[in-house]
Amino acid sequence: MSAFNEERVLSIHHWTDRLFTFKTTRDPSLRFSNGHFTMIGLRVNDKPLLRAYSIVSANYEEHLEFLSIKVPDGPLTSRLQHIKVGDTVIVGRKPTGTLLIDYLLPGKRLFLLSTGTGLAPFMSIVHDPETYEKFEQIILVHGVRQKDELAYHDLLVEHLPAHEILGDMVSSQLRYYPTVTREAYRNMGRVTDLLQTGKMFEDLGIPPLNQAEDRVMICGSPGMLKDLKHMLEAQGFAEGNTSKPGDFVIERAFAEQ
Repeated sequence: MSAFNEERVLSIHHWTDRLFTFKTTRDPSLRFSNGHFTMIGLRVNDKPLLRAYSIVSANYEEHLEFLSIKVPDGPLTSRLQHIKVGDTVIVGRKPTGTLLIDYLLPGKRLFLLSTGTGLAPFMSIVHDPETYEKFEQIILVHGVRQKDELAYHDLLVEHLPAHEILGDMVSSQLRYYPTVTREAYRNMGRVTDLLQTGKMFEDLGIPPLNQAEDRVMICGSPGMLKDLKHMLEAQGFAEGNTSKPGDFVIERAFAEQ
């Protein structure tokens, strides 16, 4: 059996000249947990050119969705950004990753801390009813440079609270905190700085991070991962992994290109 499925592109949405989303068909045999990533790509000279991409769509949806940056000279994204509806992409049959709520110890609040396309796995997690059953409150933080890079902003603010099944849980339990670093916006600053200064907690009207009650998932740039890991460990948080649950988990398979 091939390690990949060939999927057809169903729709494409270009958020900016640096960011786009696309949906594909989903092979019925593909199984994944919300928060997983898989290898996706294109055939170039009859060879697969692949990168790790978190899956935006929830595991109960019939399609797959991915969020990608555009790198002008990126081996994959320089080609991927030009795909059209009806084109074929290849999708790995073995999704994996550490951003699963199963890899966290029980807690009251779940912080989902992301920058850029690191938001992708958290979109599937906030669409998962189990997330709301396991945690009393979910705080989704998304840091970007410019406000037009706040992918899924309207979905999170308007559509998800009106969701037929999840709406009530989302409205009462999910807090969304978008922040921008390079232009004026209602929340401004780097995710790490907003945590360290306490401004984010102040803005949301919630207590600061507390290892006894809070659990954290992190997905973003390598620098952000490193800084937040050090910050959390200094506060007594222990990192979890696929074999041992912890207070926080990090996804290191970040699609830079």
